Order: sequence, then C-alpha cells, then structure tokens
Amino acid sequence: MTASVETKILFQPYRWKSQKRGPDRLEAAPAIECKVIGDGLRKIERIRAGDTGFAGAQLVRISVDVEAGDYGEPEFLDEAGHVPARDE
Repeated sequence: MTASVETKILFQPYRWKSQKRGPDRLEAAPAIECKVIGDGLRKIERIRAGDTGFAGAQLVRISVDVEAGDYGEPEFLDEAGHVPARDE
C-alpha cells in the first residue's frame, strides 16, 4: 500500500487577543487552505495593506500524508504583520 501524500498551501492568519491581565497576545485564527500560491500571496498583500482585521499572517506549503495523518515540515513562503517568532 502506498502513502497518499498531498501538498497543501495554507494561509495562517493571526489576531490580537485581549487578556484580563498583562499584554494582549497573538492568537492563531483558523487556517485557510488556498488552491494556488497566488491566492495566498494576494491575502498576504491585503494584510500588508491593512485591509483586514488580522494582526498578521503566514503563508506555508506543507506535505500531508493523508492516510497516516502525518504532516511534514512547513516551508514558509511569505509573511506579513505580527506573527509568532519561529526557528529558522
């Protein structure tokens, strides 16, 4: 039996979440799957232009083994605004 591996393009937006105590914190909103990279890049440009209510976003490409439910390491394609720090 062969593994069914798919490549997905995900737009991951972030919002600021108010805290009762302390500073606001960045929180991931639901990820949006894009059919093509261009769709995600247009969404990133809207973040840069300030045309959304999101604090920031990342666009990633990731391989998914559908049968096993395993995800590969994300390839970061672009980002804009406030996003969590990541290890390079």
